[in-house]
Amino acid sequence: MTAEASGTLTRFKLFEGLPAAELRALEQRCRFRRYVRDATIVDYQENKADVFFILNGQVRVTLFSKAGREVAFRDLEAGDLFGELSAIDGKPRAANVVAISECVLAAMPGSVLWDLLHRHQSVADAMLRRLAGNVRILTDRVFEFSTLAVRNRIHAELLRLARDHDNGARPITIAPMLTHAELASRLSTHREAVTREFNDLARLGVIERSGNDLVIPDLAALERLVADTDRE
Repeated sequence: MTAEASGTLTRFKLFEGLPAAELRALEQRCRFRRYVRDATIVDYQENKADVFFILNGQVRVTLFSKAGREVAFRDLEAGDLFGELSAIDGKPRAANVVAISECVLAAMPGSVLWDLLHRHQSVADAMLRRLAGNVRILTDRVFEFSTLAVRNRIHAELLRLARDHDNGARPITIAPMLTHAELASRLSTHREAVTREFNDLARLGVIERSGNDLVIPDLAALERLVADTDRE
């Protein structure tokens, strides 16, 4: 399933304030591994505390109900990390993490992360900002699930994806776009509802398909759809 690989930690915001020598020492304390697509990297409730840094590829954070239904929380890509919660609080994993493409990860022992947080203020500050950002994302999602109809949740998620993929070029392209089934899993609905709403949005010119990608011709139009949503 995995093979030893090499990589670097210089691309990660968490370590921006560290000198090069410190980064090289950190890399010596990590295990670099390559995972094939669909490989399970982290199992829900397992008692491990490694923090994983994504050097290449993409992973999906997900949970499964007893009936086998998948609930996908978010996708992470190169430059992101996961596993920090168990490293910080020592509790079992809160979700599964699965490779959705071939990827290379650096696994850092939780004890090493704790040592960094105590010794380097810049790392502690960056981690606090990251955790605060995650809380804001989760708060928005809970609010949307509590107040928005399915079609409005689809609009809000499309806007979130568009902003995540906004590199300044116009139109914005979400590449590759989640499948309708994957988006439905993320929004706790069914594939047919996503397909129906995508067809409506395409007729309005809010979105366009380009192979496996999704194009947002006019971000402002999508923003208006979300802003005009009636909330209970």
